[in-house]
Amino acid sequence: MSSILKLGIPKGSLQNSTLELFKRSGWKITVSGRSYFPEIDDADITCSLCRAQEMSINVANGTLDAGLTGKDWIAENRSDVHVVSDLVYSKVSARPARWVVAVAYDSPIKTIEDLQGKKVSTELLDYTKRYFSEKGIDVRVEFSWGATEAKVVSGLADAIVEITETESTIRAHGLRVIHEMMQTNTQFIASHEAWRDPKKRDKIEQIVMLLKGALIAEKLVGLKMNVPESQLENIVSLLPSLNAPTIASLYATDWFSVETVVSSEKVRDLIPELLKKGAEGIIEYPLNKII
Repeated sequence: MSSILKLGIPKGSLQNSTLELFKRSGWKITVSGRSYFPEIDDADITCSLCRAQEMSINVANGTLDAGLTGKDWIAENRSDVHVVSDLVYSKVSARPARWVVAVAYDSPIKTIEDLQGKKVSTELLDYTKRYFSEKGIDVRVEFSWGATEAKVVSGLADAIVEITETESTIRAHGLRVIHEMMQTNTQFIASHEAWRDPKKRDKIEQIVMLLKGALIAEKLVGLKMNVPESQLENIVSLLPSLNAPTIASLYATDWFSVETVVSSEKVRDLIPELLKKGAEGIIEYPLNKII
């Protein structure tokens, strides 16, 4: 059996952000034209593009050894796969992605129990059927091939089950959320056979470690500055860090070089405070990975 890891890259909305994440993690993946087999600069890995909706199926049946997909599609397909790690990343919002039930804004339907005997449209077909069945609510669930939000507006459905982060698209279509069915995020999955293979497992664990390191670094920046000895304690007290700031003496002076890692959301407020306390030569720089 080959020790080369067959890795699935999600095709579609997650594709570009996944390729960028791998780039920051140390792998260059090149997608050429309409090819479904991107090139990767690692002789121990081969890549295939695969829709996130089908990824867990292809990993479970051994077509792929590992891949990235949503928790939602694993649940939809009831795929028997090994979930190696959560990979929470989003370019849209800090909120988790959620599958919700939505109806027209002026609909008399207030709860999912009010959907008894009604029609629901969704791409998450089987999971939605099971969800309502387990709650004892008799609904007719139909598959949506796209533009799901428009189904209620056009009268093709009484409600939809759709994924959202900010609810802005749902509200823009004149809909309102009445229920949250599940939260989902990107997960790195592997087949049980690949996970039992020592060489493939080592490669999978290497990939996941570096991907997670890149995701952590995405929300942080490095900060470096020069600080006079008289203000050192005051400035250090302002600085968050993973453990403690790095402090080094500047040659032949009573100044110090101070370096730390800071949340990218906090640095804009922190820099003016540091200047007021006497810090000089402040440098902010991006980070690739934090392990």
